Amino acid sequence: MKPLITIHEPRRAPAAAPGFALWQLGFRPFYLLASAFAALSIGLWALQFAGWLGQPYLHGPLWHAHEMLFGFTLAVIVGFLFTAGRNWSGLPTPTGLPLAALAALWVAARVLVLTPFGWAAALANVAFPLAAAVALAIPFVRAGVRRNYFFIALLVLLAAAALAIHLERLGVLAVPSWLGVQLALDIVLFIMVVMGGRVIPMFTNNGVPGARATRQPVVEKAALGLVLALAAADAAQLQGGWLGALAGACALAHLVRWLLWQPWKTWRAPLVWVLHAAYLWIVVHLALRALAALAWAAPSTATHALTVGAAGGLIIGMMTRTARGHTGRPLRASRADLACYLLVGAAALVRVLVPWAVPAWTMPAVLVSAALWSSGFALYAVCYWPVLTRARLDGQPG
Repeated sequence: MKPLITIHEPRRAPAAAPGFALWQLGFRPFYLLASAFAALSIGLWALQFAGWLGQPYLHGPLWHAHEMLFGFTLAVIVGFLFTAGRNWSGLPTPTGLPLAALAALWVAARVLVLTPFGWAAALANVAFPLAAAVALAIPFVRAGVRRNYFFIALLVLLAAAALAIHLERLGVLAVPSWLGVQLALDIVLFIMVVMGGRVIPMFTNNGVPGARATRQPVVEKAALGLVLALAAADAAQLQGGWLGALAGACALAHLVRWLLWQPWKTWRAPLVWVLHAAYLWIVVHLALRALAALAWAAPSTATHALTVGAAGGLIIGMMTRTARGHTGRPLRASRADLACYLLVGAAALVRVLVPWAVPAWTMPAVLVSAALWSSGFALYAVCYWPVLTRARLDGQPG
């Protein structure tokens, strides 16, 4: 099957170059902002969940879900797409002042949801993914890379999901705000399975001699098609046994896909196994969605398998690997990288498994998971500040 995207590992050289480089390419500011925000926002949510904070414009579980999706996750997606988009199109994506302006818009959106200014918060949170879509569309259209246009559409759909959430909060729409959250989760899931299917087998074969990770066209079509079918079922608000059967079939397709990548051969390569471990959480998420549709599991366990386990794991893995590769550093995980992987992975295990096994321990599980998650991303922000703010070691632009 012809791939939708082609990603090349960046070349490296031993030369060094001085200078402040935060605004030279999209991954730099957005990885740094996302990691710092991940550490801060989850800590704030744990305090709010425990009843120790007040109630701003967005509050409670809706604020938590909104900020994890449209704050943390979207920042990483945009940073990655701006970086990879330059390679796919051969044309520049935002740098310098335009990139700084987009980062400022993202920061404004994070602040405004904590104020009483609902319309301003809505405007900023819808404008950011739309602005990112336009910035990505310009090089894609000029270069004619039509097979990657769907990323532009996905950013627009995320803007629409954010708009639905805010219009419901502002009393304009009479639709459940959680429908917008679920659709955003489905869009993020689709982005993860598309990108994971392209980069994980490639990174596995490049980083693990003799791994022979493979992709079968039938499995690929089934895995991606069933995710889209699940998103359509959520949009139609399908419930019960049919939704459970669809989610179960989707889980099976992604389990087969994951096994074809031969994850058991990657345990000596942390930069690779972290991605395999994160992708397995997608299978767990889909299986838990099937159980939740049959009232055999709490929906929150499925959601956190996706957000903490899959998204958190893929993001920390990709942020370390691409930051190293695109700054001319060796593609080897440091001890700090490994600590980040273990902390985020432990946060997922505690947040999903403990409340599922012992519901009475949900509160301490949330607090412990929050501490682990915040520690992992805070460690990334501290360790990668010099990496993301300094020029490439090989003197190349980016």
